[in-house]
Amino acid sequence: MSGHSKWSTIKRKKGKMDAQRGKLFSKLIKEITVAARQGGGDPNANPRLRQAIQSARGANMPQDNIERAIKKGTGELPGVSFEEVVYEGYGPGGAALLVEVTTDNKNRTVADIRHIMSKRNGHMGETGSVAWMFEQKGFIAVDKGACEEDRLMAVILEAGAEDMKLEGDAYEITTAPGDYEKVREALEQHEIPYSLAELTKIPQSTVKLEGKTAEQALLLMEDLEDHDDVQHVYSNFDIDEEIMEKMGG
Repeated sequence: MSGHSKWSTIKRKKGKMDAQRGKLFSKLIKEITVAARQGGGDPNANPRLRQAIQSARGANMPQDNIERAIKKGTGELPGVSFEEVVYEGYGPGGAALLVEVTTDNKNRTVADIRHIMSKRNGHMGETGSVAWMFEQKGFIAVDKGACEEDRLMAVILEAGAEDMKLEGDAYEITTAPGDYEKVREALEQHEIPYSLAELTKIPQSTVKLEGKTAEQALLLMEDLEDHDDVQHVYSNFDIDEEIMEKMGG
């Protein structure tokens, strides 16, 4: 199972998003603003904005906050100019790291990311050093008790999903990026609830980490995700579920 898959499972279990709702709102507002600036303020014509709005609603963000973020992106309201940057590097044990940020001060953010990596026994890499290891995919998690496996499989395959597997207490569905929305909409049409749905990057191969090295890698991931400017962190680590549970506890 990929590093992304395991990390997503732990995040769902420990309720990290609810515990850090204020920080989550800030990150979602940035995403909505950038999406509206790049593709316009109409979610029906802007898939990225539509996804950002869905994520915000899933986090119970007030509609007023969503509308203000859209207007800042389209220029109807004054706002900060954000820049999207991807940083690449390596964590403990040589695990690859892909860090996506949205920032209004690139010099400040890169210094922060470099400091976090160094503190946790990682280091920055050159552009292109690890990005090739990851594939963009749609990723949807459906709790095991939400639907019978056969019915779920039939719905997602008809909608164009690539794969589904049971991991712990959830079915994890992967799709090609272009089929992600069709699969997600098919679940909604069939009234099958999902606990997580996002466009993500999944590693093509993984690096097994154990013991102290595994714990350091998880601490690095947490520190990076806690940074205000970091939107997403991807890694290709493979860590035993027991360690993940211990660190997430």
